[in-house]
Amino acid sequence: MSDIKVEGFKASEILSRLGSAFEGFTDAERMAQIKKANGIFELRITSGKKQEAVWTIDMKEKGSVYKGPAQSKPGVVLLMSDDTFAQLADGKLDGQKAFMTGKLKTKGNAMLATKLTPILETAKGKAKL
Repeated sequence: MSDIKVEGFKASEILSRLGSAFEGFTDAERMAQIKKANGIFELRITSGKKQEAVWTIDMKEKGSVYKGPAQSKPGVVLLMSDDTFAQLADGKLDGQKAFMTGKLKTKGNAMLATKLTPILETAKGKAKL
């Protein structure tokens, strides 16, 4: 999953682990995750140096993570800092709180964004096995 890493971003390491966890899913596990989320999440993450990197989590068609904008129309675009994403992925920050305090901005279906946390948690648990 080194093709999705971007130097200087904590998010790239987290998303690389997420992609590896997805690859380790059986077809049935992948389909269950796709059925639960049923959406495409485009992540626009800004580093401390104000550089932006874009990743997509496709949980509608493929059950995969890749670098770059969504190949199909995303259900939601999430804009946040690298630190905010790292805190969300580690469970140290609640997504709704991040949204309400302006640390997380959305374009599109904001309710779809609430389905991202369980995806990150499932993959985090799977990666530890």
